[in-house]
Amino acid sequence: MDSVVINGVKAEVAGTFLERAKGLIGRRGLEPGYGLLIPRCNCIHTLFMRFPIDAVFFDRRGEVVRAVRGVRPWRAFVWGGWRAVKVLETAASGVEVKQKQGTGK
Repeated sequence: MDSVVINGVKAEVAGTFLERAKGLIGRRGLEPGYGLLIPRCNCIHTLFMRFPIDAVFFDRRGEVVRAVRGVRPWRAFVWGGWRAVKVLETAASGVEVKQKQGTGK
């Protein structure tokens, strides 16, 4: 899995179908400063997850369109909006949201 750095967060990039499907399922948590970037994504779920996450949705220009803090496990649907094209998932309170961020890819 490739990785990028977004606003100080080292994020693995879920680029393949299987990486995107698995996401953070099966992990016990994420260390501070680490996350998962899912391209081509405007909606996530936390089914089968073991820990809460923060989700930051970006548009094509890398601007934040929605940030959702403390998404608990077993949420079936978290939508980033029509403009969202990628999402950064971190452990809850794992990233400071700024109005504009470079998203690497």
